[in-house]
Amino acid sequence: MQSASHIKILILDDDTFMLKLLTRMLTKQGYATVSSCDNGVDALKLIDHADTCPDLILLDLNMPDMDGIEFVRYLVDRQFHGSLILVSGEDERMLRTAEKLVHAHKIPMLGYLHKPVNPDKLSEIMKKWEPPSLENKPQPNKKIYRAEELQSAISNHELMNYYQPKVSVATGEVIGVETLVRWHHPTDGLVFPDRFIGIAEENHLINELTAFVLTDALAQAKIWHQSGLTLRVAINVSMDNLTSLDFQDLVVNMVTEAGLSPQKIVLEVTESQLMGADTRIPLEILTRLRLKRFHLSIDDFGTGHSSLAQLRDIPFDELKIDQGFVHRAWTDDTLRAIYDASLSMAKQLGMEVVAEGVEDQNDWELLRRTGCDLAQGNFISRPLQAADFSNWMEEWQNRLRNGLIAGFL
Repeated sequence: MQSASHIKILILDDDTFMLKLLTRMLTKQGYATVSSCDNGVDALKLIDHADTCPDLILLDLNMPDMDGIEFVRYLVDRQFHGSLILVSGEDERMLRTAEKLVHAHKIPMLGYLHKPVNPDKLSEIMKKWEPPSLENKPQPNKKIYRAEELQSAISNHELMNYYQPKVSVATGEVIGVETLVRWHHPTDGLVFPDRFIGIAEENHLINELTAFVLTDALAQAKIWHQSGLTLRVAINVSMDNLTSLDFQDLVVNMVTEAGLSPQKIVLEVTESQLMGADTRIPLEILTRLRLKRFHLSIDDFGTGHSSLAQLRDIPFDELKIDQGFVHRAWTDDTLRAIYDASLSMAKQLGMEVVAEGVEDQNDWELLRRTGCDLAQGNFISRPLQAADFSNWMEEWQNRLRNGLIAGFL
């Protein structure tokens, strides 16, 4: 890490006392090159010159004339490569919103400080600083794939299903898996679905893609069931799959031919896609599938525009709380309120609840305290190839036996 004496720091705050206080704190901590401005216009003049452009800016949010949010926009226009620390008397929700905006602009942010500033907290955040060359490496542009390439990938069996386990929060028992398709590209390596699902939907390839995923997942489910592992297998369904009444027959026939019970198949529908004006066909398909005892899951709950309407209109029996409302909900009051409300509503509707994005022990313990049904996330397991599932099962059982998962001693 670069020496503290070589880091150029700019403090931007309209409060003269705060400028002096922060300057004194930083100087005591060994930061020798500290400048300050009480308005955004003067600060931008410093940024416009290479010899005075700071490596790090301590930025107040609420200032007259040019507030901190507007100032960030000017930093983006100037392609500022340094880092930010927000310093404000605003409440936690406002600071977190500002933090998300800074991240969205791809400006490295070390954290935020509440006024009055605690010197120890300032020191702790300052230690996160790294030179811009390490923080802001240019990212290569993502390759855009053509429909012909995806069609070829389907035909040439370049797609492969991965499986992410879902476990009971109460007992640790492995209940099921979510099927997640990946593209093993011959030259680009592993390509994730966010790079090709949209292409499939836009080019009328989604039914062919979903049929592949279903075929492979059902074949794997049959292997697991024959070995005594009766997992509930979830498959993601695009809203575009639900525009043809043939889709219901396809699913039923494929499950029947595989010799599987519909009760062990979950169809996950992402609610972030709004249904079109005519909902009759999707409603008919989903209702008929539910009558045949397939499980219906509303995925990424809370991220779309019609969550409550879809819960009212479609016979879902499982709700998946989006990972954005699960991870760190134990320490974020806003996330916790959304998580609690989603969990409570699902319980009142008699639905099973899956929490996505369980990334660490703290996330897991929140689920246990609040009575969530199922958990899914990297704390439990990353998505696995089917060949690796048995080894993971053994490792998971060892974690339970060894008391590494809280509550299973």
